[in-house]
Amino acid sequence: MKLKREAKMGSYSEQDVIFLLKDLSTITIEKETSEREKAIQSGVHYSEMLPIEYKPSAEYLNLFHESLETYKHKVAMAVSVVAEQIFERKGDKVVLVSLARAGTPIGILIKRYLAYKYKVHVPHYSISIIRGRGIDENAIHYMLQKHEGASLQFVDGWTGKGAITKELTTSCAAFYEKYGVQLDDELAVLADPGFCSSLYGTREDFLIPSACLNSTVSGLVSRTVLNREYIGETDFHGAKYYKDLEAEDVSNFYVDSITAQFDSLQETLPREIEAQKEEYKEPNWSGLQGVERIQHDFQIENYHLIKPGVGETTRVLLRRVPWKILVKERNSEHLNHIYLLAKERGVPVEVYEHMPYSCCGLIKPVEEEK
Repeated sequence: MKLKREAKMGSYSEQDVIFLLKDLSTITIEKETSEREKAIQSGVHYSEMLPIEYKPSAEYLNLFHESLETYKHKVAMAVSVVAEQIFERKGDKVVLVSLARAGTPIGILIKRYLAYKYKVHVPHYSISIIRGRGIDENAIHYMLQKHEGASLQFVDGWTGKGAITKELTTSCAAFYEKYGVQLDDELAVLADPGFCSSLYGTREDFLIPSACLNSTVSGLVSRTVLNREYIGETDFHGAKYYKDLEAEDVSNFYVDSITAQFDSLQETLPREIEAQKEEYKEPNWSGLQGVERIQHDFQIENYHLIKPGVGETTRVLLRRVPWKILVKERNSEHLNHIYLLAKERGVPVEVYEHMPYSCCGLIKPVEEEK
Protein backbone atom coordinates (compact mmCIF):
# COMPACT_ATOMS: atom_id res chain seq x y z
CA MET A 1 0.00 0.00 0.00
CA LYS A 2 1.28 3.45 -0.88
CA LEU A 3 2.25 5.53 2.14
CA LYS A 4 -0.14 8.40 2.68
CA ARG A 5 0.19 11.48 4.86
CA GLU A 6 -2.45 14.08 5.43
CA ALA A 7 -1.65 17.73 6.05
CA LYS A 8 -0.76 18.79 9.58
CA MET A 9 -3.80 18.84 11.81
CA GLY A 10 -4.43 20.15 15.27
CA SER A 11 -2.80 22.67 17.56
CA TYR A 12 -0.13 20.37 18.98
CA SER A 13 3.44 20.43 17.71
CA GLU A 14 4.33 17.57 15.38
CA GLN A 15 7.19 16.95 17.82
CA ASP A 16 4.46 15.83 20.24
CA VAL A 17 2.08 13.94 17.92
CA ILE A 18 1.22 13.33 14.29
CA PHE A 19 -2.46 12.84 13.52
CA LEU A 20 -3.10 10.18 10.90
CA LEU A 21 -6.51 11.60 10.04
CA LYS A 22 -8.15 13.05 6.93
CA ASP A 23 -9.01 16.71 7.39
CA LEU A 24 -12.76 17.23 7.02
CA SER A 25 -12.76 20.80 8.30
CA THR A 26 -14.59 22.18 5.26
CA ILE A 27 -17.48 19.72 5.58
CA THR A 28 -20.53 20.35 7.80
CA ILE A 29 -21.56 17.11 9.51
CA GLU A 30 -22.43 18.44 12.96
CA LYS A 31 -25.89 17.83 14.38
CA GLU A 32 -27.57 19.43 17.37
CA THR A 33 -27.49 17.22 20.47
CA SER A 34 -31.11 16.01 20.53
CA GLU A 35 -31.14 15.44 16.76
CA ARG A 36 -27.89 13.48 16.97
CA GLU A 37 -29.22 11.44 19.91
CA LYS A 38 -32.33 10.46 17.97
CA ALA A 39 -30.24 9.50 14.96
CA ILE A 40 -27.88 7.34 17.06
CA GLN A 41 -30.72 5.56 18.83
CA SER A 42 -32.55 4.98 15.54
CA GLY A 43 -29.55 3.16 14.10
CA VAL A 44 -27.33 5.80 12.47
CA HIS A 45 -23.75 5.09 13.50
CA TYR A 46 -22.31 7.76 15.78
CA SER A 47 -19.16 8.00 13.65
CA GLU A 48 -21.09 9.28 10.61
CA MET A 49 -21.75 12.68 12.22
CA LEU A 50 -20.36 14.96 14.88
CA PRO A 51 -21.80 16.81 17.87
CA ILE A 52 -21.70 20.58 17.63
CA GLU A 53 -18.50 21.80 19.27
CA TYR A 54 -19.44 24.60 21.64
CA LYS A 55 -17.20 27.22 23.19
CA PRO A 56 -16.76 26.24 26.86
CA SER A 57 -18.40 28.60 29.35
CA ALA A 58 -16.19 30.83 31.50
CA GLU A 59 -17.45 29.09 34.63
CA TYR A 60 -16.64 25.67 33.29
CA LEU A 61 -13.23 26.76 32.00
CA ASN A 62 -12.49 28.01 35.51
CA LEU A 63 -13.43 24.58 36.83
CA PHE A 64 -11.01 22.97 34.37
CA HIS A 65 -8.20 25.15 35.68
CA GLU A 66 -9.17 24.38 39.28
CA SER A 67 -9.24 20.63 38.62
CA LEU A 68 -5.92 20.83 36.80
CA GLU A 69 -4.37 22.53 39.80
CA THR A 70 -5.84 19.87 42.08
CA TYR A 71 -4.97 16.79 40.04
CA LYS A 72 -1.89 17.69 37.97
CA HIS A 73 0.47 15.83 40.32
CA LYS A 74 -1.80 12.77 40.39
CA VAL A 75 -2.05 12.75 36.59
CA ALA A 76 1.72 13.15 36.25
CA MET A 77 2.28 10.23 38.63
CA ALA A 78 -0.14 7.99 36.69
CA VAL A 79 1.54 8.99 33.41
CA SER A 80 4.95 8.16 34.87
CA VAL A 81 3.83 4.78 36.20
CA VAL A 82 2.32 3.62 32.91
CA ALA A 83 5.22 5.07 30.90
CA GLU A 84 7.71 3.12 33.02
CA GLN A 85 5.76 -0.08 32.36
CA ILE A 86 5.70 0.57 28.61
CA PHE A 87 9.45 1.26 28.54
CA GLU A 88 10.17 -1.85 30.60
CA ARG A 89 8.21 -3.97 28.12
CA LYS A 90 9.21 -2.40 24.83
CA GLY A 91 12.18 -0.10 25.33
CA ASP A 92 13.04 2.57 22.79
CA LYS A 93 11.65 0.55 19.86
CA VAL A 94 8.11 1.45 20.87
CA VAL A 95 5.81 3.52 18.68
CA LEU A 96 3.07 5.18 20.74
CA VAL A 97 -0.34 5.04 19.07
CA SER A 98 -2.97 7.16 20.80
CA LEU A 99 -6.62 6.47 20.17
CA ALA A 100 -8.12 9.81 19.20
CA ARG A 101 -9.13 11.84 20.85
CA ALA A 102 -9.06 11.10 24.62
CA GLY A 103 -5.83 9.16 24.20
CA THR A 104 -3.97 11.95 22.43
CA PRO A 105 -2.91 14.14 25.38
CA ILE A 106 -2.04 10.99 27.38
CA GLY A 107 0.16 9.71 24.54
CA ILE A 108 1.90 13.09 24.38
CA LEU A 109 2.58 12.97 28.11
CA ILE A 110 3.98 9.43 27.90
CA LYS A 111 6.22 10.47 25.00
CA ARG A 112 7.41 13.49 26.96
CA TYR A 113 8.06 11.41 30.07
CA LEU A 114 10.23 8.95 28.13
CA ALA A 115 12.18 11.87 26.69
CA TYR A 116 12.56 13.40 30.17
CA LYS A 117 13.56 10.20 31.98
CA TYR A 118 15.38 8.14 29.35
CA LYS A 119 16.35 10.76 26.74
CA VAL A 120 14.61 8.77 24.00
CA HIS A 121 12.29 10.38 21.44
CA VAL A 122 9.84 7.72 20.37
CA PRO A 123 7.37 8.25 17.51
CA HIS A 124 3.83 9.12 18.53
CA TYR A 125 0.75 9.04 16.31
CA SER A 126 -2.93 9.58 16.96
CA ILE A 127 -5.34 7.41 14.98
CA SER A 128 -9.01 6.53 14.93
CA ILE A 129 -10.81 3.55 16.42
CA ILE A 130 -14.59 3.39 16.26
CA ARG A 131 -16.85 1.16 18.31
CA GLY A 132 -18.53 -1.34 16.02
CA ARG A 133 -16.31 -0.44 13.04
CA GLY A 134 -12.83 -1.10 14.28
CA ILE A 135 -9.45 0.56 14.05
CA ASP A 136 -8.16 2.53 11.05
CA GLU A 137 -6.24 -0.18 9.18
CA ASN A 138 -4.78 2.32 6.71
CA ALA A 139 -3.16 4.15 9.61
CA ILE A 140 -1.78 0.87 10.98
CA HIS A 141 -0.25 0.02 7.60
CA TYR A 142 1.29 3.49 7.42
CA MET A 143 3.01 3.15 10.79
CA LEU A 144 4.22 -0.41 10.18
CA GLN A 145 5.81 0.65 6.89
CA LYS A 146 7.28 3.83 8.36
CA HIS A 147 8.75 2.09 11.42
CA GLU A 148 9.75 -1.39 10.35
CA GLY A 149 10.53 -3.66 13.30
CA ALA A 150 8.99 -1.33 15.88
CA SER A 151 6.36 -2.40 18.39
CA LEU A 152 3.10 -0.43 18.42
CA GLN A 153 1.71 0.48 21.83
CA PHE A 154 -1.92 1.62 21.84
CA VAL A 155 -2.79 4.34 24.36
CA ASP A 156 -6.09 5.71 25.65
CA GLY A 157 -7.22 7.97 28.47
CA TRP A 158 -9.30 5.69 30.68
CA THR A 159 -11.58 2.67 30.70
CA GLY A 160 -15.32 2.54 31.31
CA LYS A 161 -17.22 -0.56 30.27
CA GLY A 162 -14.23 -1.65 28.23
CA ALA A 163 -15.95 -1.23 24.86
CA ILE A 164 -12.88 0.26 23.18
CA THR A 165 -10.64 -2.33 24.85
CA LYS A 166 -12.76 -5.07 23.27
CA GLU A 167 -12.87 -3.21 19.95
CA LEU A 168 -9.08 -3.04 19.91
CA THR A 169 -8.74 -6.76 20.61
CA THR A 170 -11.24 -7.59 17.87
CA SER A 171 -9.48 -5.23 15.43
CA CYS A 172 -6.04 -6.69 16.14
CA ALA A 173 -7.37 -10.23 15.62
CA ALA A 174 -8.95 -9.17 12.30
CA PHE A 175 -5.70 -7.48 11.23
CA TYR A 176 -3.76 -10.67 11.88
CA GLU A 177 -6.30 -12.74 9.98
CA LYS A 178 -6.16 -10.39 6.97
CA TYR A 179 -2.46 -9.55 6.84
CA GLY A 180 -0.64 -12.07 9.04
CA VAL A 181 0.69 -9.27 11.28
CA GLN A 182 0.40 -9.75 15.04
CA LEU A 183 -0.30 -6.53 16.93
CA ASP A 184 -0.11 -6.11 20.69
CA ASP A 185 -3.71 -5.46 21.74
CA GLU A 186 -2.92 -4.54 25.36
CA LEU A 187 -4.29 -1.02 25.77
CA ALA A 188 -2.23 1.28 27.99
CA VAL A 189 -4.40 3.74 29.90
CA LEU A 190 -3.89 6.46 32.43
CA ALA A 191 -6.76 5.17 34.59
CA ASP A 192 -8.41 1.74 34.58
CA PRO A 193 -11.41 1.89 36.95
CA GLY A 194 -13.13 -0.72 34.78
CA PHE A 195 -10.38 -3.31 35.47
CA CYS A 196 -10.01 -3.94 31.73
CA SER A 197 -6.24 -3.55 31.34
CA SER A 198 -2.99 -4.79 32.88
CA LEU A 199 -1.13 -1.69 31.70
CA TYR A 200 -2.33 1.36 33.62
CA GLY A 201 -1.22 4.28 35.76
CA THR A 202 -3.95 3.92 38.37
CA ARG A 203 -7.27 2.20 38.86
CA GLU A 204 -8.74 5.09 40.79
CA ASP A 205 -11.77 6.72 39.16
CA PHE A 206 -10.78 10.36 39.52
CA LEU A 207 -11.22 13.44 37.37
CA ILE A 208 -8.63 13.50 34.61
CA PRO A 209 -8.79 17.21 33.69
CA SER A 210 -8.58 16.50 29.95
CA ALA A 211 -11.98 14.78 30.25
CA CYS A 212 -13.49 18.13 31.23
CA LEU A 213 -13.34 19.69 27.79
CA ASN A 214 -13.76 18.52 24.23
CA SER A 215 -11.51 19.66 21.39
CA THR A 216 -10.08 22.59 23.36
CA VAL A 217 -7.97 20.17 25.40
CA SER A 218 -7.35 17.70 22.55
CA GLY A 219 -5.51 19.79 19.98
CA LEU A 220 -8.73 21.35 18.62
CA VAL A 221 -9.46 18.06 16.84
CA SER A 222 -12.99 16.66 16.66
CA ARG A 223 -14.11 13.13 17.35
CA THR A 224 -13.16 10.85 14.50
CA VAL A 225 -15.46 10.24 11.55
CA LEU A 226 -16.04 7.23 9.33
CA ASN A 227 -18.62 8.35 6.81
CA ARG A 228 -18.10 6.74 3.40
CA GLU A 229 -19.50 9.83 1.71
CA TYR A 230 -16.25 11.56 2.65
CA ILE A 231 -13.78 8.76 3.50
CA GLY A 232 -12.44 6.70 0.61
CA GLU A 233 -11.01 3.18 0.80
CA THR A 234 -7.41 4.41 0.95
CA ASP A 235 -8.10 7.39 3.23
CA PHE A 236 -7.44 7.58 6.92
CA HIS A 237 -10.54 8.05 9.06
CA GLY A 238 -11.51 11.72 9.25
CA ALA A 239 -11.75 14.54 11.75
CA LYS A 240 -12.21 18.30 11.83
CA TYR A 241 -9.88 21.01 13.09
CA TYR A 242 -11.79 23.69 14.99
CA LYS A 243 -9.70 26.72 14.13
CA ASP A 244 -12.47 29.02 15.36
CA LEU A 245 -11.80 27.86 18.94
CA GLU A 246 -8.10 28.78 18.96
CA ALA A 247 -8.68 31.53 21.53
CA GLU A 248 -10.12 28.95 23.95
CA ASP A 249 -7.49 26.27 23.29
CA VAL A 250 -5.73 24.94 26.42
CA SER A 251 -4.32 21.78 24.79
CA ASN A 252 -0.64 22.72 25.05
CA PHE A 253 -1.13 24.48 28.37
CA TYR A 254 -2.54 21.22 29.75
CA VAL A 255 0.32 18.93 28.66
CA ASP A 256 2.90 21.57 29.66
CA SER A 257 1.35 21.80 33.14
CA ILE A 258 1.52 18.03 33.67
CA THR A 259 5.02 17.74 32.18
CA ALA A 260 6.23 20.35 34.67
CA GLN A 261 5.37 17.92 37.50
CA PHE A 262 7.76 15.15 36.42
CA ASP A 263 10.70 16.49 38.43
CA SER A 264 8.76 16.67 41.69
CA LEU A 265 7.65 13.04 41.69
CA GLN A 266 10.91 11.24 40.96
CA GLU A 267 11.60 10.62 44.64
CA THR A 268 8.24 8.97 45.33
CA LEU A 269 7.78 7.27 41.94
CA PRO A 270 9.68 4.04 42.80
CA ARG A 271 7.46 3.52 45.85
CA GLU A 272 4.36 4.14 43.74
CA ILE A 273 5.47 1.58 41.15
CA GLU A 274 6.30 -0.97 43.86
CA ALA A 275 2.94 -0.43 45.56
CA GLN A 276 1.10 -0.96 42.31
CA LYS A 277 2.97 -4.22 41.71
CA GLU A 278 2.09 -5.43 45.22
CA GLU A 279 -1.59 -4.51 44.85
CA TYR A 280 -1.89 -5.70 41.24
CA LYS A 281 -4.95 -7.75 40.30
CA GLU A 282 -5.59 -9.31 36.91
CA PRO A 283 -8.25 -7.55 34.82
CA ASN A 284 -11.59 -8.94 35.99
CA TRP A 285 -13.92 -6.59 34.10
CA SER A 286 -15.65 -5.62 37.36
CA GLY A 287 -16.62 -2.34 35.73
CA LEU A 288 -18.71 -4.18 33.17
CA GLN A 289 -20.34 -6.20 35.93
CA GLY A 290 -21.24 -2.95 37.68
CA VAL A 291 -22.81 -1.66 34.47
CA GLU A 292 -24.87 -4.83 34.14
CA ARG A 293 -26.18 -4.30 37.67
CA ILE A 294 -27.14 -0.71 36.84
CA GLN A 295 -28.82 -1.96 33.67
CA HIS A 296 -30.90 -4.38 35.75
CA ASP A 297 -31.72 -1.98 38.61
CA PHE A 298 -32.80 0.86 36.31
CA GLN A 299 -34.40 -1.39 33.67
CA ILE A 300 -32.32 -0.04 30.82
CA GLU A 301 -32.66 -2.12 27.65
CA ASN A 302 -29.58 -0.85 25.81
CA TYR A 303 -26.39 -0.99 27.88
CA HIS A 304 -24.74 1.50 25.51
CA LEU A 305 -26.92 4.12 27.23
CA ILE A 306 -24.90 3.58 30.45
CA LYS A 307 -21.65 5.55 30.60
CA PRO A 308 -19.62 4.75 33.73
CA GLY A 309 -16.76 6.63 35.32
CA VAL A 310 -15.92 10.30 35.75
CA GLY A 311 -14.63 10.73 32.19
CA GLU A 312 -17.61 9.13 30.47
CA THR A 313 -20.12 10.87 32.75
CA THR A 314 -18.51 14.19 31.87
CA ARG A 315 -18.86 13.41 28.17
CA VAL A 316 -22.53 12.46 28.59
CA LEU A 317 -23.20 15.85 30.15
CA LEU A 318 -21.22 17.66 27.46
CA ARG A 319 -22.61 16.06 24.31
CA ARG A 320 -25.44 13.61 24.86
CA VAL A 321 -29.00 13.85 26.26
CA PRO A 322 -28.66 12.71 29.89
CA TRP A 323 -31.50 11.09 31.81
CA LYS A 324 -29.85 11.11 35.24
CA ILE A 325 -26.45 10.98 36.89
CA LEU A 326 -25.57 8.36 39.50
CA VAL A 327 -22.95 9.16 42.14
CA LYS A 328 -21.40 6.78 44.64
CA GLU A 329 -21.17 9.47 47.34
CA ARG A 330 -23.37 12.55 47.49
CA ASN A 331 -20.81 15.08 48.72
CA SER A 332 -17.67 14.03 46.87
CA GLU A 333 -15.59 17.13 46.18
CA HIS A 334 -14.04 15.23 43.26
CA LEU A 335 -17.33 15.55 41.39
CA ASN A 336 -17.79 19.33 41.53
CA HIS A 337 -17.70 19.63 37.74
CA ILE A 338 -20.33 16.87 37.43
CA TYR A 339 -22.67 18.76 39.76
CA LEU A 340 -22.04 21.98 37.84
CA LEU A 341 -22.81 20.43 34.46
CA ALA A 342 -25.85 18.59 35.79
CA LYS A 343 -27.20 21.83 37.25
CA GLU A 344 -26.56 23.69 33.97
CA ARG A 345 -28.49 21.06 32.02
CA GLY A 346 -31.22 20.37 34.58
CA VAL A 347 -30.23 16.73 35.04
CA PRO A 348 -31.12 14.99 38.35
CA VAL A 349 -28.32 13.46 40.44
CA GLU A 350 -29.04 10.28 42.41
CA VAL A 351 -26.92 8.38 44.94
CA TYR A 352 -26.23 4.78 43.89
CA GLU A 353 -23.62 3.00 46.00
CA HIS A 354 -23.52 -0.36 44.19
CA MET A 355 -20.90 0.44 41.56
CA PRO A 356 -17.10 0.50 41.33
CA TYR A 357 -17.13 3.99 39.82
CA SER A 358 -17.34 7.44 41.37
CA CYS A 359 -20.24 8.27 39.08
CA CYS A 360 -22.15 7.10 36.04
CA GLY A 361 -24.14 8.89 33.34
CA LEU A 362 -27.41 7.45 32.05
CA ILE A 363 -28.60 8.59 28.61
CA LYS A 364 -32.27 9.21 28.02
CA PRO A 365 -33.89 6.68 25.64
CA VAL A 366 -35.41 8.64 22.77
CA GLU A 367 -38.71 6.76 22.90
CA GLU A 368 -39.35 8.19 26.38
CA GLU A 369 -39.07 11.77 25.21
CA LYS A 370 -42.32 13.74 25.16
